[in-house]
Amino acid sequence: MARRTSDSLITTDVDYGRNGKQIGYLMLPHSVTRSAYGNIAIPVAVIRNGRGPTALFMAGNHGDEYEGQIALVKLIRSLQPDQIKGRVIVLPAANLPAAMAGTRVSPIDGGNMNRAFPGNPLGTVTEQIAYYIDSVLFELADVFHDLHSGGGSLDYVPFVSVHHGTDAAINRKGRALLENFGMPLALTWAGRPDARYSPHAAMLRGVVALGGEFGGAGRVDAGIVRRVEDGLRNTLIHTGIVPRPAGWKPPPPPRTVRVPGPEFYVHAPEPGLFEPATVLGDTVTKGQLCGHVHFVDNPARAPEPCFFRTGGLVICKRHPGRVERGDCVAHLAIDD
Repeated sequence: MARRTSDSLITTDVDYGRNGKQIGYLMLPHSVTRSAYGNIAIPVAVIRNGRGPTALFMAGNHGDEYEGQIALVKLIRSLQPDQIKGRVIVLPAANLPAAMAGTRVSPIDGGNMNRAFPGNPLGTVTEQIAYYIDSVLFELADVFHDLHSGGGSLDYVPFVSVHHGTDAAINRKGRALLENFGMPLALTWAGRPDARYSPHAAMLRGVVALGGEFGGAGRVDAGIVRRVEDGLRNTLIHTGIVPRPAGWKPPPPPRTVRVPGPEFYVHAPEPGLFEPATVLGDTVTKGQLCGHVHFVDNPARAPEPCFFRTGGLVICKRHPGRVERGDCVAHLAIDD
């Protein structure tokens, strides 16, 4: 794959070509009243030992999604160069302003980094971070995994995911990574040529890319963190970066599902308090009740029902009770 020099304004003292373990920062110039010549210091770790594939692991794309962030800081502390052949690059809090604020989008510019790729070297803070990842780190990577969850507004049945792109070879490799990650549930997202998601951007640069939603509801589920840690280890074994341990066996095949279109999403019809009629993991049919929106400011008003427009597996539900019209309150998937 062709390499090119990035014109990103971000600098770092980390040497991606050096053997050993380095933990440093990506320094994004950010001039504000408090600090005229300041920087946003985004943590990065590089563990390298000789020739071999490069895995790029990232979390904190959305700052209120925590399981991946914790799994990656634990990986940074535990993984040693003599345990690998190749290179592992880790961004545990890629959108650092959002991660430190515990918000989905950046408190600096309101940017949603997973709608910002391939970024802009002279754009907003969020666009500049996305641009560095796209133009520098994707150029170094063979495999990329962006770890997500439902954040503060959604809760998910945990799953690993892959985007279906236009390159058949990358699709095959992505499917193999998906099946070897070790989550019981796996999801394939339909490809979109206009998508600005990180896995889509990585695939455009020839990088095999995974995603996933590992829990949510603004909490940290220790069991899901362990599953993510196991999955990352399985990825390193599958790619040959970590030697296969004696007695290690590939995980069993996951149940694979997909979300074919917008009719698999349910949205609040009115502002109010949402009372769900289903729980995560339920199987529902077309026309089945999804829940009611109640109006505590007008208790004489009958609640407004909302219904599933198709059938499938409830893999996502809204976490906060209060909703505005148009908020997603649930979405479904069907077997692939």
